[in-house]
Amino acid sequence: MSGSDTECWFLVYSKPRQEETAKQNLERQGYTVYLPRGVQSRRRAGKRVTVVDPLFPRYLFVRLNRQSDNWAPIRSTIGVAALVRFGLEPARVPDTLVALLRSHETASGVHEWTLAPLRTGQTVRVAEGAFAGYHGIFLARTSRERVTVLLDILGRPVRAQLTADQVDPAD
Repeated sequence: MSGSDTECWFLVYSKPRQEETAKQNLERQGYTVYLPRGVQSRRRAGKRVTVVDPLFPRYLFVRLNRQSDNWAPIRSTIGVAALVRFGLEPARVPDTLVALLRSHETASGVHEWTLAPLRTGQTVRVAEGAFAGYHGIFLARTSRERVTVLLDILGRPVRAQLTADQVDPAD
């Protein structure tokens, strides 16, 4: 499918957790597809792991020619739930948005970002350990792996030393 003024990016809605399946099957049919992905840090089984997931879960972009492309196969493509529409019109995505997303990718084709470091006085939530579920105030980073948090336990402020992995921003 060649580039021209009549080609535009459109939004496709995939079935749950089938973005990659939809992408592969659309590409197999000859469509130009873009699925932006991002590196994220998640908790699994109490441990922090790094995963590459879709930047916009269940959404991907497909480039179509309004006059010449056959849109009918998109709806029945494995992994695709629907072509997103506003009324009767398919949801058109500005070329500038796709270009902007692509410009922020690394050489490996993913978006990488890091969480802003915790600030003194910021509200945090303890995600795991003996104090899991408690909210507190971030006081300081005592080392690369340890932080000090002020927790309200039984109505009294208590300083707790925790690993940095145990604490998430509550904001």
